[in-house]
Amino acid sequence: MNLDVLSKNENQEINNRVKKLISQISSLISQKHLEPGDKLPAERILAEKFGVSRRSIRTAILKLESYGILISMPQSGTFVANIGSVAMNGMVKDIISLGLPDFKSLVETRILLELKAVRLAARRRTGEDLERIKEALDAHKTKLLSGEDAVQEDLLFHLAIAKASGNVTMNQIMIGITPQIIVDFKKYHIAYNNLDELRIKEHTEIYEAIKSQNPKLAKKRMKLHFKLLYEYCGVS
Repeated sequence: MNLDVLSKNENQEINNRVKKLISQISSLISQKHLEPGDKLPAERILAEKFGVSRRSIRTAILKLESYGILISMPQSGTFVANIGSVAMNGMVKDIISLGLPDFKSLVETRILLELKAVRLAARRRTGEDLERIKEALDAHKTKLLSGEDAVQEDLLFHLAIAKASGNVTMNQIMIGITPQIIVDFKKYHIAYNNLDELRIKEHTEIYEAIKSQNPKLAKKRMKLHFKLLYEYCGVS
């Protein structure tokens, strides 16, 4: 699995572009007096109208879908959801006012998700899930023992656990926040210098707990693994 890592400035630029498109799509819905169930113009037409790529339009539409403002139907198009104009305008304002999450908030979210994910993974993991986790574990270990940066391999190990949880939403959130976590970890990873053997040991113990399908032990091992992260980021 390849993770494309963007700089904070690039992320901010993309974030601002999507926010602008969300505002423009919302204004279009109001100007055309579109009601629940009405169809939006095709992505190609919206891209031409706003002077952006279809990919950018798709990203904005997906964001609005996640808030329940739009509904996309395969082979049919995108439609206005059954939501009142007051509620829609309020939600759009909330979306636009959201900033990029800081490192601490990302870490807090990651820890909360993973303590739950590792318990679910221990209960639900399949043989294929276990192979995926082991592959990430081995890649992480190999990189560390060769003295290389293993930040991506570290996070791929945790993403494999999220996937093994069987919770699609939890997995999607983890995938969504991982690129920025990688950017920030590369800045702050100095706090983990000279602890490579400990990190390998902790990953292995987490893997073994999942393998033995012991949710309680898996959570305990994961919490221990996050001990330095708790202390470093001031997460309570």
